[in-house]
Amino acid sequence: MNIRPDTDDYLELFVNDIPLMDVRAPIEFDRGAFPHTANIPLLDDHQREQIGIRYKTAGEEEAVKLGLKFATPEIRTQRLESWLAFCRDNPQGYLYCFRGGLRSRTTQNWIREQGVDYPLISGGYKAMRRFLIDELEISIETVPLIIVSGLTGSGKTRVLRQIAHHIDFEGIANHRGSAFGGDASDKQPSVIDWENRVSIEFLKHRCRNLGKPVFVEDESRRIGRICMPDNLYDKMQGSPRAILNVDIEARIKLIREDYILHVWPYYQALYPGQAESEFSRFVLENLARIQRRLGGERYGQVKRSFQAALNEFFTSQRIDGFNEGIEILLTHYYDPMYRYQLANKSAPIIFEGPENEFLGWARGYLASR
Repeated sequence: MNIRPDTDDYLELFVNDIPLMDVRAPIEFDRGAFPHTANIPLLDDHQREQIGIRYKTAGEEEAVKLGLKFATPEIRTQRLESWLAFCRDNPQGYLYCFRGGLRSRTTQNWIREQGVDYPLISGGYKAMRRFLIDELEISIETVPLIIVSGLTGSGKTRVLRQIAHHIDFEGIANHRGSAFGGDASDKQPSVIDWENRVSIEFLKHRCRNLGKPVFVEDESRRIGRICMPDNLYDKMQGSPRAILNVDIEARIKLIREDYILHVWPYYQALYPGQAESEFSRFVLENLARIQRRLGGERYGQVKRSFQAALNEFFTSQRIDGFNEGIEILLTHYYDPMYRYQLANKSAPIIFEGPENEFLGWARGYLASR
């Protein structure tokens, strides 16, 4: 039987999407974890807390005794069933705890007693997180960026995803980046999870596309509740820009599709019987976030327009009622803000044109690098 050794080859793990079993407590997992990871804890949150207290007050030996006390036959059986199922489903995977210490070894030993040798990751979560932080720093310093820019509603994300070498910061953040960009579930990853995934995407690019630039979308410092690292944001501000030019009618149509037509079904699924009120709240509360910048009179105009459009949408599924409010937001808020920000950037503009020309230019640009 081929027994795989424990590993500290973090690059191999992340670049190849190796499945991982995280045996830390759920509270630790929620604070930060990695893609392709299942949280199957050795200890629940309460047990972890109690053992931690015992370790600090009485030492490791007493903490181990308490852990064994928690491991009743019933709990041990439940844990083993879950772990062994993961091992069967993921024969090339690895397990880890916070530092690659006692919890990892305990899990590994219990599994081994059932006739299964399953390797652990040396250094655990802490070492892997440190690795990704350091590698993100290297990526930011060394990987050339091309910023996909354009007025709100230009379809930057759609175009970005058609380019071979890209990283979708908004997709990883589960947020579209504007005041109305939140997902129906309002579920964003932790900042740590976002940084981990971004670092891994850069690592994959560096390993597979040596020296080529990465296309990313023009972003503010914050993407919903995610705050971008300062050095990444600063790198983006100084990177060359490729600008999408799209007329306002097409932009209004795209915004209607992305923020009304495509979002509404999620509210119907998440809030049966309350979808209309919850969706209205989503639209109007997000509008209220930019009330001060719009000014009271214009805010009231857009609010009334959206309220009428929502009523029409709920009764007839017509979405062109949103056109007026969207156009006001674009012409009096988003477009002036974009033009002001662009005027204050010193980075070169290396392309400007419509989508069909943009994609051809991007392919040629990458081929020449």
